[in-house]
Amino acid sequence: MIEHQVPGKQEGTLTVRDDRTGHSYTIPIIHNAVPALGFRQIVKDRKNKTPRQQFEEGLRVIDPGYRNTAVKMSGITYINGEQGVILYRGHPLGSLVGKSYEEITHLLVWGSLPTESQRLSFQRKLAEAMVLPDVVRQAVTNLPRDVPATVLMGAALTAYLSVHPEYIPAYVGKNLYNGKMDKVDEQLTRTLGISAVTISIVFCHKHGREFRPADLNRSYIENLLHMGGFTEGNPNVSPEKAADIFTRLWALYADHEMTNSTSAYLHTASALTDPISSLIACLQSAYGLLHGGAIDAAYTGMREIGGPENVPHLINKVVNKEARLSGYGHRIYKLQDPRAGYIKEMLDELTHDTDIRQMDPVLAIAMEIDRMAGQHEYFTKRNLQANADLYGSFVYTALGVPSDFCVALAMLSRVPGVLAHWREAMSRPPELWRPLQIYTGPTSVTV
Repeated sequence: MIEHQVPGKQEGTLTVRDDRTGHSYTIPIIHNAVPALGFRQIVKDRKNKTPRQQFEEGLRVIDPGYRNTAVKMSGITYINGEQGVILYRGHPLGSLVGKSYEEITHLLVWGSLPTESQRLSFQRKLAEAMVLPDVVRQAVTNLPRDVPATVLMGAALTAYLSVHPEYIPAYVGKNLYNGKMDKVDEQLTRTLGISAVTISIVFCHKHGREFRPADLNRSYIENLLHMGGFTEGNPNVSPEKAADIFTRLWALYADHEMTNSTSAYLHTASALTDPISSLIACLQSAYGLLHGGAIDAAYTGMREIGGPENVPHLINKVVNKEARLSGYGHRIYKLQDPRAGYIKEMLDELTHDTDIRQMDPVLAIAMEIDRMAGQHEYFTKRNLQANADLYGSFVYTALGVPSDFCVALAMLSRVPGVLAHWREAMSRPPELWRPLQIYTGPTSVTV
């Protein structure tokens, strides 16, 4: 069981002595990690107990919030927060900025950059998957426009499954995806396509735009902008420029290893459900206040500031610990987030010839906060910078995307990485994710 949990070459061993019994135990170290099941051999009392009973009573590892627990082994994305490094399948992130959406997705999912013919074939398959069923349109347009985009997207994806229950393993009564990579690839492409369609119809509903069908000759991002018209509110940005910015930005966002929402997706998928149901769980997780929802919270806080002239007062309150600056700081990166520099370049391209206050009052406040925080000793000493997700939302706003849709687009940009992790999981024997708990209540029966 230990070898199955952490396969690989043993680097050494960890010796643990249980002071309760005086016994010592040896646990292998593989990939600088120790398998948690190795601790289940540590039992306080083995007398008159079966191996099964000993295993059940073995030592457990408690780790609230998975702060130091790895839930899977992966070859997709490497992050070194101390050095500010991100690699996709061994490729430095900087070498991939400017690659097409299809190239980045192909790399993450199938492990290599595609040939030109592979790229064009994949692009065509994605466009063919961008079909809007009437029931999805009706499900979205029958809901209020002021509903959060994430809720509408969940409704749209649920409506899509209602048309295709044959994609749900439990409904058809058999495993459809685990170990069946042709089916996985087919459904993966379909999920990418319907994700673009659902976010586009949701945007059109919320902002009074007309949904336009996908064009088989357009790329994924060109079709996304065509269907939803996300940036058409900004006359200063051409469709070509918008597509270029989206392409570069989404290369940075395509995967970020084991985030909360990626974990939520894989936790759901571990029960061998379908990828779209898992995506719904992922989206709702991503909108949590401590995750992607922090972007909306940051924008709400910026609106309450009133104007750039009030930013100094906010900075003083933060320094005096009377207020918190949402969207600043990152639990992983000790140096600058390696994505931030590229995002700043995009933001400069979109704003250097424009009066920011005319683009969006909130963006003007955000830029002043970032300017002051970048110069203030309190922030520089603590390396508190706008994280890449918040900074990316400024790019969306500068493109003309309403600020209430930044989180939704950020979620969509992450779908390739999430599905790459799903495919990786489906290529391995099934492993239901079921965390344990440490019970601390009464154990005697009260009558």
